[in-house]
Amino acid sequence: MNRGLKDYGLIMLKGIGMGAADVVPGVSGGTIAFIAGIYEELLDSIKSIDGNSLKLLFTGKASAFWKAINGNFLLTLVSGIAISIFSLAKLITYLLENQPVLVWSFFFGLVLASTLFVSKDIKKWDWKTILSFAVGGVIAYYITVATPAKTPDGLWFIFLCGAIAICAMILPGISGSFILVLLGKYYHVMEAVKNLDIVIILVFICGATIGITSFSRLLSCLLRRLHDLTIAVLAGFMLGSLNKVWPWKAADSVSNILPDNLIWEGAGLMILGFGVVYILEKLSGNKR
Repeated sequence: MNRGLKDYGLIMLKGIGMGAADVVPGVSGGTIAFIAGIYEELLDSIKSIDGNSLKLLFTGKASAFWKAINGNFLLTLVSGIAISIFSLAKLITYLLENQPVLVWSFFFGLVLASTLFVSKDIKKWDWKTILSFAVGGVIAYYITVATPAKTPDGLWFIFLCGAIAICAMILPGISGSFILVLLGKYYHVMEAVKNLDIVIILVFICGATIGITSFSRLLSCLLRRLHDLTIAVLAGFMLGSLNKVWPWKAADSVSNILPDNLIWEGAGLMILGFGVVYILEKLSGNKR
């Protein structure tokens, strides 16, 4: 695919959006990739990093390897994600601590709109797609109400967390950050990012690399062979995850309650989040 500087600038912006979403426990970078029209290209590019492409690299055919893995696309997107994570980690965590209702309101609107637009990709609704949608919703809802676990701090477990969380990060509707919360390592990893703890960051990245290259093959295969059923499950994931991103919480910060403060501001940000997805949908031209 021939792309110009403007195209790569837009891809980097989409990467920045994915990185910002992945920092927030409850929002998936995969959702941003899906509504931005780059989801399947991302999966195919990751999947292409295999024995055949690596053979090209190790036999000195670096140019052929780069083309085989869609390297310009991956490098641009990953650069945007990295810029976003390292620059927004402090800001996002600050806003979540000090203005949680406003942050969650924006993301609630974003995820709600994503559910609607992703569902449009289902060509035929029948009992199979409806059941798949329901199963996805139930699974995501269960994940949002699961209790965070007390887990080890060893590097081996950080590696495992990276492998598991990255799989969730590329699934629309399931947040890799929230999976880290359930594994008891969200704040541990975020502190490592903010303090540039190179050892923990590299171990986490190694685990993520192994996880994403394996999982992307499975997901890409499902999208190719069982497109409607897979999309229905992913849309269900998004709908079920709305329980997590509901802005108004009780004193325990877990139970949802009716709006009791910042109602108009929250409603406005929900509409803004919905509008962002609508604009991205129009810009992408439904080219998924």
